[in-house]
Amino acid sequence: MSNTSSLHPDYFLLMGIPGLERSHLLISIPFIIMYIMDLIGNSILILVIGTNKTLQQPMYLFLMMLATCDILLSSSTVPKTLGIFWFNSHIISFNGCLLQTFSIHFNFGTESAILVSMAYDRYCAICHPLTYTTTLTGSFIRKMIIFTLLRSFCIITPLVFLLYRLPYGGSNVIEHTYCEHMSMARLATADILVNVVYGLIIAAGSSGVDMILIVISYVVIFRVVLKLQSSEARFKAFNTCVSHICVIILFYIPAFFSFIAHRVGHKYISARFHILFANLYILVPPMMNPIIYGVKTREIRQRVFHWICRLFTRS
Repeated sequence: MSNTSSLHPDYFLLMGIPGLERSHLLISIPFIIMYIMDLIGNSILILVIGTNKTLQQPMYLFLMMLATCDILLSSSTVPKTLGIFWFNSHIISFNGCLLQTFSIHFNFGTESAILVSMAYDRYCAICHPLTYTTTLTGSFIRKMIIFTLLRSFCIITPLVFLLYRLPYGGSNVIEHTYCEHMSMARLATADILVNVVYGLIIAAGSSGVDMILIVISYVVIFRVVLKLQSSEARFKAFNTCVSHICVIILFYIPAFFSFIAHRVGHKYISARFHILFANLYILVPPMMNPIIYGVKTREIRQRVFHWICRLFTRS
């Protein structure tokens, strides 16, 4: 362990967005706006759901978990990114880089599992409404939460140790705004095949499987909905799924684009575009999720409106 740690640099230099260094201050404006919207929107969701007993239902509890995960995911990168843009704070310790890498991938994996849980919730509510309350009990939801956290921890922890075992005798400059698995691995002065393979296994075995499960759930849901005789019932069933589908699209498509760009696309996609996109997929979904659910979910919309009215009345 001592020999391994001696081959680690004391710190890395996060350079921000290559080629746009002079525009960092300007770029920080939409970044801070989106981050504040993320914090405010998701915090409101957590407060509204957590303080209203009528919203203590599986769908809303999963949504509260999603909002918490969104805040943690964006907060693991944005403060450091803004530090680079505003104060030229490029230095991050080696252990700090590992911690940031773990936090990003852990929260991403957790959010992916939450989206699967939400798809299962919609499947039970629409396809098996009579057994919905007996299936998604409090005990079952707690087990799903524990499984979600354990799964993310168990698959991401080896990733950190795979990075730690590598020697870093060359450059310590990371052309990115935050530490990420492949951006760290590429600085190593040893073969990183194991890291590449394990990264692919994680993507296929967790997020890939999650996407397949979500698609299967919605294929079954749509088949059941299309068989409903009442057009009003069909519209209501579709409407309950629209917000979740929008969130899924916002989450998976940018994430997989960034994943592919890290491994293949870096030869064909400019670094500045890739890094900008990598930051947007950390910022945009957490910012949009509370807006989507606030607009599409009547109960949340009414509660938020009532909560805001009470605040203004008291003031």
